[in-house]
Amino acid sequence: IRLKFLNDTEKVAVVRPEDTVGGLKSKYFPGQENQMKFIYRGQLLQDQGRTLRSLHITDNCVIHCHRSRSSTAAAALPDPSAAAPDAGGLPLGAGNLMVPTVMVVLAVIWYLRINYRQLFTAPATVSLIGVTVLFSFLVFGMY
Repeated sequence: IRLKFLNDTEKVAVVRPEDTVGGLKSKYFPGQENQMKFIYRGQLLQDQGRTLRSLHITDNCVIHCHRSRSSTAAAALPDPSAAAPDAGGLPLGAGNLMVPTVMVVLAVIWYLRINYRQLFTAPATVSLIGVTVLFSFLVFGMY
């Protein structure tokens, strides 16, 4: 298999299908096993006892290697699987409510402009068109 690092260098590792992830780490990174993280097909290989065969790692596969700075820093990080489940939505805040609020205000002003035409002068109508176009460009640019 090929071990690929962040700086795009590669190291060829000669392994057998019955070798484990932990054995691979200890064979090619002695003394640094706790600092090395292996990633295969976007999945972090955390189970040190799993064999390469059980992970479907075959001849000429690429395992991405990442060396963390220290093993204590990795131990200090909380386990992402133990975190509380996310509500699935964006947090409700003033920034998230700004675009819908401006849209509602513009819709109300356009409603008033259409139904009470006599209250809007020509410069007010041109300004309303300009603000609406500017806001539309900003919204489409953001999303």
